[in-house]
Amino acid sequence: MMDEDGFGGSGLREEQLITSEEMDSIIRESIDSTLGTAAFVHNKVNAWTSNLVEGCLKRLAALAKPFKYVVTCALVQKSGGGMHTASTSLWDPNTDAKMTILWENPTMHCIVTVYWLGG
Repeated sequence: MMDEDGFGGSGLREEQLITSEEMDSIIRESIDSTLGTAAFVHNKVNAWTSNLVEGCLKRLAALAKPFKYVVTCALVQKSGGGMHTASTSLWDPNTDAKMTILWENPTMHCIVTVYWLGG
């Protein structure tokens, strides 16, 4: 909700906020450019996770929006076993948010979470 000066309750203008669509696109572009059609290779996991996290951060920095970012990535080989993740937060819902994307191919699961915090 904007006040009469065009600011939300956080002091950020609407154009300074990040939409879910923008974040989804940034995360998916980073995953696609890093993993593409690759099959799981254990000795490449460290490089893949680093490249994926750095790719997200570079794309986010290019937005030049007033946020701090936290990016996490988990890559797991598909083996028929289960995998559970959880996260929680306490923040300002007017400016702060998170998005988690689950991506998979026939050989691996990739879970990327981005937190963005205004202010």
